[in-house]
Amino acid sequence: MAHSPSQPQSDATSSEVKPANFLRHIVEADLAAGTHASRRWCGHPGSGPEQQAGAPDPARIRTRFPPEPNGYLHFGHAKSILLNFGLARDYGGVCHLRFDDTNPEKEEQEYVDAIIDSVHWLGGDWTVNGVEHLYHASDYFDFMYQAAESLIQAGHAYVDSQSAEEMRANRGTLTEPGRDSPYRDRGAAESLDLFRRMKAGEFPDGSHVLRAKIDMTAPNINLRDPAIYRIRHAEHHRTGDRFCVYPMYTFAHPIEDALENITHSICTLEFEDQRPFYDWLLERLAEAGLLVRPLPRQYEFSRLNLTYVVLSKRKLIQLVEEKHVAGWDDPRMPTLVGARRRGFTPEGFQMFAERIGVTKSDSLIDISVLEECQREHLNETAPRRIAVLDPLKLVLTNVAADHEELCEAPNHPQKPEWGKRQVPFSRELWIEREDFAEDPPKGYFRLYPPGATPAGDPRPGNRVRLRYGFVIECTGCEKDAAGNVVAVHAELLPDSKSGTPGADNYKVKGNIHWVSARHAYQSEVRLYDRLFSMPAPGARRMGDDAGDPEGLERNFLDDLNSNSVQTIVAQLEPALKDAAPEDRFQFERHGYFVADRVDSRPGAPLFNRAVTLKDSWSKGK
Repeated sequence: MAHSPSQPQSDATSSEVKPANFLRHIVEADLAAGTHASRRWCGHPGSGPEQQAGAPDPARIRTRFPPEPNGYLHFGHAKSILLNFGLARDYGGVCHLRFDDTNPEKEEQEYVDAIIDSVHWLGGDWTVNGVEHLYHASDYFDFMYQAAESLIQAGHAYVDSQSAEEMRANRGTLTEPGRDSPYRDRGAAESLDLFRRMKAGEFPDGSHVLRAKIDMTAPNINLRDPAIYRIRHAEHHRTGDRFCVYPMYTFAHPIEDALENITHSICTLEFEDQRPFYDWLLERLAEAGLLVRPLPRQYEFSRLNLTYVVLSKRKLIQLVEEKHVAGWDDPRMPTLVGARRRGFTPEGFQMFAERIGVTKSDSLIDISVLEECQREHLNETAPRRIAVLDPLKLVLTNVAADHEELCEAPNHPQKPEWGKRQVPFSRELWIEREDFAEDPPKGYFRLYPPGATPAGDPRPGNRVRLRYGFVIECTGCEKDAAGNVVAVHAELLPDSKSGTPGADNYKVKGNIHWVSARHAYQSEVRLYDRLFSMPAPGARRMGDDAGDPEGLERNFLDDLNSNSVQTIVAQLEPALKDAAPEDRFQFERHGYFVADRVDSRPGAPLFNRAVTLKDSWSKGK
């Protein structure tokens, strides 16, 4: 596996060339200007006074990856993980893993555990110099509540008792200003009393909210007195029922960044309109003495948009709950647990992230770019093995029934230092069904029996080389009562073995792979493909009714690929029986496969196809 992207380097000017992007330019400019050089660190997240009592911050920058533990991470999260941990690594910093667990109704420990596992798998390491930087927003609930009371006392927040519908109606639109709440001029003492009673559990959900007091006429709707605390009588997976008021994400997020000394808070573009409130809130809390400058700054980049997948959490949940897939780790799912089970590699994701770059403009990336990155990395790292996926028996009629010998095959044709392995050879072999044709088409160079040409002339059986083995000549075939070919007969040319002087005496155009029937490992193999058959699942196509006044999407489930998985029983090279879960191989001629990490057992691995050898979709599959 590639080096972890979290180990800090002393300088960004190492000999390794870093992929340039606007975020790197910002970080480099800040470091050159000493923008964050005055920060201090008390050894853990804390308020401004606590941090000021600490030593100078040993991290030149601090970034964070802040998932909400309400689902499994998907491909879009991979881009953010690699970006945040990569910046920290390359500029002598630290990247925090922070769980944004401010919503007690949707969060579960299962998701926390899965996220930790996936970030680690992708190479993220939040332990630096023996210090673990794994945090939870819920650890800061007391400070957040204190910050909210401070805003009320300073006249920057008030308790609003309108209904949700009334608040929505008074908010205004993009072209019309909002209207003040009738409770906007509530005195600080009354709002503070109500807020404390909200915390004490006196009121039902939805009866009151705490709102920041900014400007109801602001062009940016996010500044029109946004809600910052709401009542939720719900059990929290970490704090239990200690609280019944919870902060809104837009309030919690900047506070979490400030308490953790984050220098560069990197978000996707949908948070760009929230940045003015982010800055407004931190400035108010700094004025109150709860935080110290320099304050964190938020920067936005474009999120990942991919063809042939859906990354909407709602749609992913629907796929799982309605059993269109076998779970969150189904290898067809665009989740990191699914990608890992499919056989994708962290290094392939890193290559993908570098290839697509970091920009501020949204674009649609073809999934083939990710597949090609995985293919490139697997080509370099996957040992070669032989697998027959559609087996047909081949009988060498001039070989003794009890004959056995060994043939040598390279573990990787471009890496001679990986050595060779021995493959058993016997009278009966398995070959691919497509490698035999009773009536061969023009240009067919694999096995076919003696017959006649289209002109009626006699045609001998064709010769091919058994890869790493002998040249054979086809003599005929056996059929069952229904006329189906059940076995191919051929004769072996004894002096033609690969690696011997006699091998050069035979020139053949066909070269096929095989597995000894006596020694083969029979295993289930799952051939995975794209989950959707259309580049934009659910999007309208040419000819769809354009008169829909609401512009509704089609049902994305209508674009499910009915051939996204095929389960077969294959005959494999016997060495594959010893494959451990997550061992990856190239099955020659077929693609890259992995021993399934869930269903494999010692001595009985099952295999999943990660990617084919070539992109078949670009040819109009």
